[in-house]
Amino acid sequence: MALTKKTILSHKEIEHKIKRIAYQIYECNVDETEIIIAGIESNGYILARKIKQQLDKISDIESTLCKVIIDKAAPTNPIKTSIEKDDYSEKSIVLIDDVLNSGSTLIYGIKHFLDVSLKQFKTAVLVNRNHKKFPVKADFKGISLSTSLFEHVHVNLSKQPYEAYLD
Repeated sequence: MALTKKTILSHKEIEHKIKRIAYQIYECNVDETEIIIAGIESNGYILARKIKQQLDKISDIESTLCKVIIDKAAPTNPIKTSIEKDDYSEKSIVLIDDVLNSGSTLIYGIKHFLDVSLKQFKTAVLVNRNHKKFPVKADFKGISLSTSLFEHVHVNLSKQPYEAYLD
């Protein structure tokens, strides 16, 4: 039997979710002068860049975009970031990924940033699934979705129209 694609979020819905997440991040950091928007490569980074663009439109908080490179097949391998530890020390960070599934990518990403003292640490995802193996949650989420273990969430943010779908 062929698998069928079921749309979860349309282009317009994704744009609205990105704006809403940006407002939530702003509300949580209204007293900050600087915030680090860290996106997990590749879709998480694209989402982080889009959230940063919205955040820059609605606030005067200085935001810095950071790429987080994690080997998703072997998340215990060393993690690399596009900025140095001194650049995010004592700052507010939001770690962003497209989909929270088992939680392994997000939790190893969190672990990396905890090597230095931070003001605040939050997480954001576009799609939050309910199959976590690790005690990690998304502070900001576009949509929460209950799926079977056999279904897979795909998110396209690299070209328009954006979409999130299940197959």
